Amino acid sequence: MNLETLKLAIVGLGYVGLPLAVEFGKHRPTIGFDINGHRISQLRTGRDVTLECTPAQLAQSSYLQFSSDSADLADCTCFIITVPTPIDDHKRPDLTALQKASETVGRALKPGDLVIYESTVYPGATEEECIPILERTSGLRFNVDFFAGYSPERINPGDKKHRLTEVIKVTSGSTPEVTEIVDALYRQIVTAGTHKAGSIKIAEAAKVIENTQRDVNIALINELALIFNRLDIDTEAVLRAAETKWNFVSFRPGLVGGHCIGVDPYYLTHKAQAIGYHPEIILAGRRLNDGMGAYVAARLVKAMLQRGIEVSGARVLVLGLAFKENCPDIRNTRVVDVADELRQYQLEVDIFDPWVDPIEAEAELGIAPITAPQPGQYDAIIIAVAHQEFSRMGPDQIRSLGKPQHLLYDLKYVLAASASDLRL
Repeated sequence: MNLETLKLAIVGLGYVGLPLAVEFGKHRPTIGFDINGHRISQLRTGRDVTLECTPAQLAQSSYLQFSSDSADLADCTCFIITVPTPIDDHKRPDLTALQKASETVGRALKPGDLVIYESTVYPGATEEECIPILERTSGLRFNVDFFAGYSPERINPGDKKHRLTEVIKVTSGSTPEVTEIVDALYRQIVTAGTHKAGSIKIAEAAKVIENTQRDVNIALINELALIFNRLDIDTEAVLRAAETKWNFVSFRPGLVGGHCIGVDPYYLTHKAQAIGYHPEIILAGRRLNDGMGAYVAARLVKAMLQRGIEVSGARVLVLGLAFKENCPDIRNTRVVDVADELRQYQLEVDIFDPWVDPIEAEAELGIAPITAPQPGQYDAIIIAVAHQEFSRMGPDQIRSLGKPQHLLYDLKYVLAASASDLRL
């Protein structure tokens, strides 16, 4: 296996795969492959709907070609799989996309080829779930005819500071020699450097605990917010005071969604339970974070009743639908929990998000966001996502959307404490 002659295929061109394909496409022949033909057509015209790559960045990758035809994978010798790994309705790992991608790669696999996985999985999944599919589909033998690696993605959608090339990359391989090749391959594009893990399982475990740790920490802060709200203490003020200690780790309360923090812990707990261990802290944190939508809705309704605002039939405007600020990604957004709970109280809910594609939102979530909120229409307004547009609006413009008697609930500390009626 010769590093210099590797011809790459990046399988899956979402938030993870496209930036990877763009960077590698600056240095070596690279096929950016995705089964979504519409996505491929957009990328060929220089348009990335995820907003991770600009037209100029796409144009800089002179060795990059886009395709939705699996026949174009035949000449590739190194395949990097970057497809989504979500959870199903029962909070169990859904490996469907990963399995299908492995089948697609398996049909193109040749002796001497290398397959690298970046998708988040539980420890052991690459060798227990994916490798058998590659062997069965290709008829080749693992670590004899073909080899594998794992290098977990660390993409943060919408983050223009911590880019792919500027974040240390964990690498691993199925043999010591393959580990060196995988590591050298990523060093060609990652200026921040790499960290070689001792095995594929170690690299898988490192990835899954990164977001599990964040999830548990946010759950703690969410629980503190529940306590402080009952004590009528401003949670943000408490956190700012605590941050003056050198070793205090800062997190903020909120809705925990997205493709990583709200999902990855379930991959780890699934594997833990499969080997007979019931994880207490991780699942407790998940339950608490998953319950925040109901808490937000109930607190708003209680405040409305205290203000004498009729709840049944009242109109609520939710500002933001994406799972995080300044990003169009709606995967696993927990804003839907707030909206669903409010509707249970017979409230009418409008959602406005200038970043989100309304067609995608309706197709994926069954939600039709409004194109523009009208002034003076709402009994309550919830700032659910800290988009820069909402910060620029300021309290006066946001409040102008409400009726003379209304409540403003700021979940993300977009406004000063004195500018809102409720905060987390």
